[in-house]
Amino acid sequence: MWKPTTTTPGSPAQPERPIPSTPTTSSMPTSEPVAPRPVAAASTADQATIGKSLVIKGEVTGSESLYIDGRVEGSINLAGNRVTVGRNGVVSANINAREIVVLGKVRGNLTASDRVDIRSDGSLTGDVVAARISIEDGAFFKGGIDIRKAGQKANGQEDPKPATSAAEAVAARA
Repeated sequence: MWKPTTTTPGSPAQPERPIPSTPTTSSMPTSEPVAPRPVAAASTADQATIGKSLVIKGEVTGSESLYIDGRVEGSINLAGNRVTVGRNGVVSANINAREIVVLGKVRGNLTASDRVDIRSDGSLTGDVVAARISIEDGAFFKGGIDIRKAGQKANGQEDPKPATSAAEAVAARA
């Protein structure tokens, strides 16, 4: 049987608990700053999950990645993150995200700033706008594809910042 090593007279025996140490500026070296621990962009800690039995009707927004194994109707807007529709997922929504992976069924338009990936068991009925797209053998896809470069606008014209105008090019040569 375990017995505590320190007890005070008149008080019940309690185990010692370590006191968490908080670093102070005097105990830390001043020559090297402490960098925060890097966090992976698609780690499981930063990913929400909609389970098999959940049904969501409405608008889904947020700032973390999303795994959908249930049913979603409405719209999904997670602009800087990844949306994965699992094998059991059924989505009737327009999806806007950085990266979209389809393993289940999706009815709606997909807009990705980076890539869309339709896996072999996936089914997509709707238009795709993305910089990159991958459709595996066996996947179902019905819709249109619009491949856009990074920084390209919806009307097909490129962002004027990186390009120089013809007048500037002529002036630079003179």
